[in-house]
Amino acid sequence: MTKILIVEDDRHINELIKRNLKLVGYDCDQAYDGKNALEIFRKDKYDLILLDVMLPNSSGFELIPEIKDTPVIFVTAKGELKDKLQGLSLGAEDYLVKPFEMLELIARVGVVLKRYKKAEETFQLGDAMVYLDKRSVYVRGREMDITPREYSLLETLIINKNIALSREKLLDIAWGYDYEGETKTVDVHIQKLRKKLGWESYIKTIVKLGYRLEC
Repeated sequence: MTKILIVEDDRHINELIKRNLKLVGYDCDQAYDGKNALEIFRKDKYDLILLDVMLPNSSGFELIPEIKDTPVIFVTAKGELKDKLQGLSLGAEDYLVKPFEMLELIARVGVVLKRYKKAEETFQLGDAMVYLDKRSVYVRGREMDITPREYSLLETLIINKNIALSREKLLDIAWGYDYEGETKTVDVHIQKLRKKLGWESYIKTIVKLGYRLEC
């Protein structure tokens, strides 16, 4: 299982990040200051570190030389251009400014892990096997005819599994356009995916909101 170290001194934010990352299948450890982070880092191996900049004892920028060879995403309130440039020039893979949407953090984590080949390349649920690296789907060994839009929706559900997503959010993430008053297309594609993959019991309808892939 992919292992992530969350280094954030605000305990509420730290816990919120951990809970959401665990929902989508990541194993997480927590640190609340620079010294504590180094102690934990040296005792275990991590696939990714989410690192605040403003930390007690040692700043996130100061920690970078001590955690070489492990990808880092800065998650911080320091949003000025000079701060972003400093973080990226130190070798961070990404720089996310607070406040942020949790779905955006999950997406950025997925991108970095995929870059380092740490993301899961297959996803199996019921009789369906999804090959995320090949963008292909098989049910009981037979390849299914999945349209590009259906696949984008499917991938979004998988990446955000166990998290309820509104129809508007699914439109935005899966197909990249803003909500303009029509969300029936999401319902239509959800029904097609349920039928093709046999996921009637896995893709749950969230009343007055949208959908959640439960696994």
